[in-house]
Amino acid sequence: MQRIGLFGGSFNPIHFGHLIPAQAAAEQLGLEKLVLVPSANPPHKLDEAQHRNLASADHRLEMARRAVSGHPLFEVSDVELRRSGPSYTIDTIVAFREQHGLEAVLHWLIGCDSLGDIGLWHRAPELIDACSVVTMARPGWTVDASLSRLRDRLDEGRIERLRAGVLATPEIEISATQIRRRVAEGKSIRYLLPSIVARYIADNRLYVRSGG
Repeated sequence: MQRIGLFGGSFNPIHFGHLIPAQAAAEQLGLEKLVLVPSANPPHKLDEAQHRNLASADHRLEMARRAVSGHPLFEVSDVELRRSGPSYTIDTIVAFREQHGLEAVLHWLIGCDSLGDIGLWHRAPELIDACSVVTMARPGWTVDASLSRLRDRLDEGRIERLRAGVLATPEIEISATQIRRRVAEGKSIRYLLPSIVARYIADNRLYVRSGG
């Protein structure tokens, strides 16, 4: 039985706060592979300022590829970048299910900051039924506070499945917002993300202030 992890996000840019918890989750789940899925058009979570600072899909895809190049566990998929319209997670799950068959066990990895909002996601109950949603811990977060926000949108059975999917992973206090801000301010981003990604950001002048 094939066990596959799928980790979606804007990855704007990808950093160790994504990669270290994801690898820890993959090890705990016994995954054969973990697929990073950069989002073309996130239907939720990004505010206006974040959309303005969203690097192009091609740049974010390339940064993800470079970040995990040579790592036997990780792969990168452009499935959402090739699809028009919003990047709905359920559509991605359906695409991977068609590719890998009914016998594959699909795990969708999220950060705990997304757990409380998952009830707002497109076709959320169907998504929870179609895969195993795995939540990775983050600093300053509690399970019950997030799950309590779901009670008017999801039944108790699905909420309990989400609770069972919470993993204790390394709590890495790094954010893409922090990295973009440091680049714009001309500060070092060393140790926050793979050096090959830092070089790509510098070479392509991503996240620099306009006119900088």
